[in-house]
Amino acid sequence: MLEILHSGLYTSVQDLGRFHYRNYGVPVSGVMDEFHAKLANIILGNHENAAVLEMTLQGASVKFHANTQIVVCGANLSPKLNGAPLRANLAVNVSIGDQLVFGARKFGVRTYLAVKNGFQTEMVLKSRSFYDGITQKSRVSKGDFIPYTSFLDKDTSHTKVGFQPILFNSKEISVFKGPEFDFLSKEQQEKLFNTTFSVGLNNRMAYQLEETIENECPSIITSAVLPGTIQLTPSGKLIVLMKDCQTTGGYPRILQLDQQSIIKLAQKHTRDLIQFKKLSIS
Repeated sequence: MLEILHSGLYTSVQDLGRFHYRNYGVPVSGVMDEFHAKLANIILGNHENAAVLEMTLQGASVKFHANTQIVVCGANLSPKLNGAPLRANLAVNVSIGDQLVFGARKFGVRTYLAVKNGFQTEMVLKSRSFYDGITQKSRVSKGDFIPYTSFLDKDTSHTKVGFQPILFNSKEISVFKGPEFDFLSKEQQEKLFNTTFSVGLNNRMAYQLEETIENECPSIITSAVLPGTIQLTPSGKLIVLMKDCQTTGGYPRILQLDQQSIIKLAQKHTRDLIQFKKLSIS
């Protein structure tokens, strides 16, 4: 078991998501940054869909009640194992009673803690991803115990996995045209790709952008949306839907992020800057 001594700001169990239930209104959910969650599992030899602990801005403090191996990947939230700095992207043995504590944020927003064979929380609709109304909890709380299987192996990988600065530092967000992109005038389309936007309010459901685009689009009927869909609201604000987004929406869908850009945006914080780059479908 993993004991939660301090829950952090927003910590939840996530895997790659809950698929094939969108027709019932069930969001995909899953890790916001698939690259680093998958990387953590790959380093441990886990299946890429093994459940991990996702931490946002402020990490948790945890205590291990069974031997295992762990990896921390993603944002640098200054992890320390038993008081000693813990290197990212490296498998480490932990023993009963060991404590992992996260501290000051140095860069990025979301970090991932993986254990050997993954966290064994309840499977709901073929996923362990927390989501309010689907699972019993939407985030972990102090005093929670999260199950995992004991694993004891003195051998750990010494493979060095390179840091990917582009996923944290790049302002460039690649997008495809959305279904209602052509509702925009040429001037509006040009403004979309010539404006530097700043991140506003954000969470696992959506990121708002502070700068506006004039909205003269005709209304649309409620239509399907996906993680990465960018909607244009009547006030001209842009909303980028993320992993916990609803399955339908009534605002024009003017752009769609690719997967790498969802990962990049997941590591952006309030007031960070982004610029859209248009991709073409070959």
